[in-house]
Amino acid sequence: MTVLEQVQELLPAMTYQEKLRLLQRIAQELSDDSPGIERTSGICGGSARIAGTRIPVWTLVEYKKLGANDAELLRAYPTLSAENLINAWHYYRTHAQEIEQEIHENEAV
Repeated sequence: MTVLEQVQELLPAMTYQEKLRLLQRIAQELSDDSPGIERTSGICGGSARIAGTRIPVWTLVEYKKLGANDAELLRAYPTLSAENLINAWHYYRTHAQEIEQEIHENEAV
């Protein structure tokens, strides 16, 4: 039985308040401003990275600035998908100052 099927079975037994809390939780999950991006202290220096990888967003952005296109990045990082790159570019657009700072810090190393 899938999770969706389990939820569908539970819905009739839920109170109005429980359904409302569930709906709020779903809305919160869907409004995540950084889908597919995570940061964990101790992994990649805590930098924003593609979820489940050790590929920081700043690295992808820096390669893009150096002229790499999405196809080249996907060849260079075969574990990435086009969706991963879309998520990285979205993250960069909404957190440009943070990513630019990380690029600057890593150029100095």
